[in-house]
Amino acid sequence: MTPALKKKLVSAAIVLIVAVAGFYAWTKLRSSSPGEGFVSGNGRIEATEIDVATKLAGRVQNIMVNEGDFVQTGQPLAQMQIDVLEAQRDEACAQNQKASNAVSSAQAQVTARESDKAAAQAVVAQRESELDAAQRRLTRSEALAKENVTSIQELDDDRARTHSAEAALNAAKAQVAAAQAAIEAARAEVVGAQSTVVASQATIARIEADIADSQLKSPRDGRVQYRIAQPGEVLGAGGKVLNLVDLGDVYMTFFLPETAAGRVALGSDVRIVLDAAPQYVIPAKVSYVASTAQFTPKTVETASERQKLMFRVKAQIDRELLQKHLQMVKTGLPGVAWIKLDSQAQWPKRLTVNVSE
Repeated sequence: MTPALKKKLVSAAIVLIVAVAGFYAWTKLRSSSPGEGFVSGNGRIEATEIDVATKLAGRVQNIMVNEGDFVQTGQPLAQMQIDVLEAQRDEACAQNQKASNAVSSAQAQVTARESDKAAAQAVVAQRESELDAAQRRLTRSEALAKENVTSIQELDDDRARTHSAEAALNAAKAQVAAAQAAIEAARAEVVGAQSTVVASQATIARIEADIADSQLKSPRDGRVQYRIAQPGEVLGAGGKVLNLVDLGDVYMTFFLPETAAGRVALGSDVRIVLDAAPQYVIPAKVSYVASTAQFTPKTVETASERQKLMFRVKAQIDRELLQKHLQMVKTGLPGVAWIKLDSQAQWPKRLTVNVSE
């Protein structure tokens, strides 16, 4: 065999290999696409994240969970030191007891002032009787003086006694008014003392609320993703202690071109295939389509440029399905989301849901 013939045979073999490889790649690519009426986007599995943080500044005393632990709503996760808060509560309780005693003392003062008023009213009655008697005596003395039966001196004495009785009566009435004013003042002290009791009770309630908030509880069911702080660390108000993920609120975010995003309706069926588990097809629903394009030119002038418009789409996985496979749910996994744009098209066999609901 001549060298030229060998060279031609080698060239033909190379062309044949390239053709076979190209045909294989074309058939593989063709089989991976479900055909017209479908569109796909790459994305990652995400979940709602919650930061468990302190309400007040303080030292972390204990953290009861570790990364990866599943937690339930209301479960205690961490405890802040509350020594200072407990001391403040004890002080507020003492102030409340002091205010309660002040109320009792003020009420006793009201009773005493009411007794003083009753005594003053009795004196008024006495002075009124004395004035009446003095006025009667003066009337008789005046009649006798006209008949020259009694002396002018005795008449003057009776008049003096009458004036004295009138003055005594006025003084007694003034004592009654003073006693009434004292009663009103004592009642005002009662009201003030009662207000102090209410204020101290409110202070106790506030401190107890701070003590309750010092035990950090899970706001929802989820899994601990990170321990941001450690026992012994001092955090400011709002300092993050833990990061949770709500595994009942899991979704995939991906992007579609403007021509496809405009045809996607909320609630449309989605099929998710993860790179880590391509044998499973996970069902989802479109829960969000962005109203504005993402990472695109600010000014679009031509049709070719408009094809670069990419819209964010969110596919939500059913909560009940997630609860059944809670141990298998992982965030951050990449995959592909397929959406059916043509309502008449049928899902291909390879995109048939095979995850039990």
